[in-house]
Amino acid sequence: MRTIDRGKQQFFFLIAAIAAFVFVTNIVLLSGVDVRTRIKNIPIPIPGKGKDGNSAAPDPNLPKLDSWHHDNGKFEDHAAVDDQHPIRNYMKEANAAFNKYEESRSMTFKETVAKYRRKYGRNPPPGFRDWYRFARDKNVHNIDDFEQIMDDLRPFWGIEPIEIRSLAAHMHEDETRGISGLHIRDKKIWKLTNQNWRVETMATMVEKFVKFLPDMDIAMNRLDQPRIIVPWDYMQKLLATEKESRRIYPNAAAEWTKNMTGMLRDNDTAPILTNPGWYSKPGEQYMEIAKEACPPDSHARDSSSTLASAELLYKDAEGGFVTNFNRSSDLCTIGPEVQGKHGFLFSPSTVVASKKLLPVFGECKVNVNSDILFPANIYYKDDDRYAYGSTYDYDWTDKEDSMIWRGVTSGGTNTADNWMNMHRQRLALITNGTVMADKDKKVRILSEDPANHGVYQIYDHFNSSKFAFDHTDVGFTEAFACVPNCNFYDGVWTYKNMTTLSEQFESKFVVDVDGHSFSGRWHAFLESKSLGIKATIFREWHDSRLFAWRHFIPLDNRYDEIYSILTYFIGYGKQGEPNEPYMPRHDFEGNKLGRQGSEWAKKVLRKEDVEIYMFRLLIEYARLIDDNRDRIGYSGDGSELDKYDAKHPMSPANGGHA
Repeated sequence: MRTIDRGKQQFFFLIAAIAAFVFVTNIVLLSGVDVRTRIKNIPIPIPGKGKDGNSAAPDPNLPKLDSWHHDNGKFEDHAAVDDQHPIRNYMKEANAAFNKYEESRSMTFKETVAKYRRKYGRNPPPGFRDWYRFARDKNVHNIDDFEQIMDDLRPFWGIEPIEIRSLAAHMHEDETRGISGLHIRDKKIWKLTNQNWRVETMATMVEKFVKFLPDMDIAMNRLDQPRIIVPWDYMQKLLATEKESRRIYPNAAAEWTKNMTGMLRDNDTAPILTNPGWYSKPGEQYMEIAKEACPPDSHARDSSSTLASAELLYKDAEGGFVTNFNRSSDLCTIGPEVQGKHGFLFSPSTVVASKKLLPVFGECKVNVNSDILFPANIYYKDDDRYAYGSTYDYDWTDKEDSMIWRGVTSGGTNTADNWMNMHRQRLALITNGTVMADKDKKVRILSEDPANHGVYQIYDHFNSSKFAFDHTDVGFTEAFACVPNCNFYDGVWTYKNMTTLSEQFESKFVVDVDGHSFSGRWHAFLESKSLGIKATIFREWHDSRLFAWRHFIPLDNRYDEIYSILTYFIGYGKQGEPNEPYMPRHDFEGNKLGRQGSEWAKKVLRKEDVEIYMFRLLIEYARLIDDNRDRIGYSGDGSELDKYDAKHPMSPANGGHA
């Protein structure tokens, strides 16, 4: 019998395999299975991933790419629109800043200590090694990013420790002034004073590491609004004193001073008391006191300064997009323009402030405040109204092409005369299709230049009514915080049904604006697969670790570019249609930013990150209130933890690729 040679055998087997594949595929198609979905999800080998899809050690010889190239192997995730829209440049700039941030991280205790001394001109405080181990054991991502703590505490080097201790010990005693106290003795929480849920939650945080702390009294703001406004000239003197006090003592004592005076004691017959200088300004224009903390040449204080010159510091003149998120919430820059457009500024429900530098721990502040920021209690407290839930957090392609917001009419004291200018109400009005149908309600967006594909120009008479009806879902669930009552809202709003936070994630875009103070939803919004859009005047503890245009979209507090943002991602019009704007859809970019924000939030906004921040804050604060603060600290070189660091290496930046 003739034999078939091996090459022909292989050829016949190949033909048979192809025929079998075609046969099976047709059977599947007839059965109604979505083969495209199956094919789409066939795993493709990706650098940095093992065969099982889990992370693997990156190949050091691979070229460095933008991190999103290897985060996901789906083809459609690389289908960006290649054009000259300004948002594309902002994303590139944000990626470059983020990569620089990632590559600059200290990877060992030795590096961390050396960087601390270079940056701050001091030894780290006592307890720094314990904090480092605590942070590393809890998988901290960036061991250096605690700049907010150092900025908040710097001016207190100009105040004597005994004065700080005395204020912290006794400010809670006048219960009308909105201060609670947390008091640590003998490595335990001794007592809480002027108690409420906020200080109780703070105590739960501190319990995780209190065994490492010395005796101290902590004064916590229990009001929504920030408290401390130190005039500019005095603040400069305090900061100059701090700078002059910087020393690195080679033989510093790594221990705390004991039995210091000025702390809270039971039955103290001769307490050391300092007047905190509180004053109340409810309902008054906040900028009148805020501008005292601004530099003399700032827009808030220089009468010759113009709106145009101020906007150049934080906005794109063409598209109106925010280019500097930090500046966009700086009252010294934007204050004159938003002082009549934000409820906290022109109609605050409560303002109890002081011009003295008081050691008040607060959950948020505006840039002119000198409160000491700590992670907001609502981010740590298990509260379903603010916690992330995955139930309705569908994949991006299954979400609705819409922007959602729900809330109540908080944000300040509502009256029949002022409600239309309050920040939440303005958002509801500008995204309302009926309101925007008014022929005078034209807004500015960018539109593709018909003569230049991929180039954009201003289109300043966009009627946004239909777009608002189709792509926004913004509304109030109830009226709140009105004087004398909320009857003036009758016939104004059609109130919407309440939704859970998770149900809001059915939309691709979740916009976040302030209430009476900061918004407690922000962490959950970032953690979701939706894309967060953020407008705020408030600062929080996490700001330095979040990058606008990489993890979220910044929004001017006047909302004037909201439609430019939404039309960019969702798209609008038809190419070539005369006298109508056209914006190609940038869905890939929205998906990418939403995913980056979600992945990053899960790395750096965990409960563990709250504990790590709080621990570091309290050992830095403990040194400030120590009578020997100039001569105590960690004076080693960090090498004693070399074995620990070798056994527990830091995760590489961006999975090994910048």
